[in-house]
Amino acid sequence: MNKFRFLTSGESHGKGLITIIEGLPAGLPITELQIREQLARRQQGYGRGKRQQIETDFAEIMSGVRYGKSIGSPVSLLIKNADRDNANWNHRMSIEEVDVPELPMTTPRPGHADLIGTQKFNLNDIRPILERASARETTARVAVGAVAKLLLAEIGVTFVSRVLTIGTVTDDSSKINWGNVESSPVHVNSSEIEKKMIAAIDDAKDKHDTLGGIFEVRALGSPIGLGSYSQWDTRMDGLIAQAMLSINAVKGVEIGDAWKSASSLGSTVQDIILPKSQWKKRLWERVTNFAGGIEGGMTNGQDIVVRAAIKPISTVTQKLPTADISSGEASSSFYERSDTCVVPAAAIIGEAMLAIVMAQEALLKFGGDHVDEFTRNFNNYTDSLGIKK
Repeated sequence: MNKFRFLTSGESHGKGLITIIEGLPAGLPITELQIREQLARRQQGYGRGKRQQIETDFAEIMSGVRYGKSIGSPVSLLIKNADRDNANWNHRMSIEEVDVPELPMTTPRPGHADLIGTQKFNLNDIRPILERASARETTARVAVGAVAKLLLAEIGVTFVSRVLTIGTVTDDSSKINWGNVESSPVHVNSSEIEKKMIAAIDDAKDKHDTLGGIFEVRALGSPIGLGSYSQWDTRMDGLIAQAMLSINAVKGVEIGDAWKSASSLGSTVQDIILPKSQWKKRLWERVTNFAGGIEGGMTNGQDIVVRAAIKPISTVTQKLPTADISSGEASSSFYERSDTCVVPAAAIIGEAMLAIVMAQEALLKFGGDHVDEFTRNFNNYTDSLGIKK
């Protein structure tokens, strides 16, 4: 079988987003409803903009599935942009030549791909850059992540996420009710913290500004041995970090208790290995999980815990100082419809990216052209390790 991989294409206000998934084994049950559920989670969250009121994201399965199951060939998905139906966007993003093109956008927004993109591709108009660089593209990634989650569920891996901070407000709950998190408009465990976060978002909106924060993603039931220490580009923590940093506005990634460990004595932050007499579910159990489920570039069988810091998004409603790329003269940046806070939505995207990396590595380790072969190989492996199911 081929390596699990995917490509996306499409612009924020183009006709739609297209993604092709390759390397998925045959026989995996997949429905458009299952993908829709994950897309709906991405669109939720207090602080989102008007775009989410226009779009009802739905991924149409175009190929690779028959009678509700994958058939081993590439799976292609189409997510149409409802906003494209607006006549203005049909003209602005026309594929064909038009008699009267839109005037070029020439005032780049600080913090965006605008300026560098026009220099890199030798363009005099920011519109083509911002259309593809937009976080709208992550809709396609969440759809791919939904498929990856379905595959990993076959071997008992599930995913949860939560928001830890928005601005200066932090939810440091030690006991987490994931049902509370899922129903919270800011994706947090504490109802009191939820109120404070909503107030902070409202305050930022009133100031024509934005807020960032930190989200956490966990892979529950992670198998032992995904990734490798053999080469730099096969290390699981490196693969996860790259995936998380590919999410728009994410600027930092932590696996396990990395930042706390950095200021601690080494003897206090190791996950001590228990003797056989204390094993409950499987071999080589630990009491703690400071490493976040990864040691030596490999998953160690504990839950994978990843945190990512996302900066306040750069699209603020107030105009910022900039320079016009056509003249070099001082100017003000333009504003295009956006969000105030995207941290809750970013957590869902983070789930998708972690699932994609784990699906890639699980298929590399366990293989299988059919999902039954994949799960059989996994079961044989876990049986050889003496892991109780």
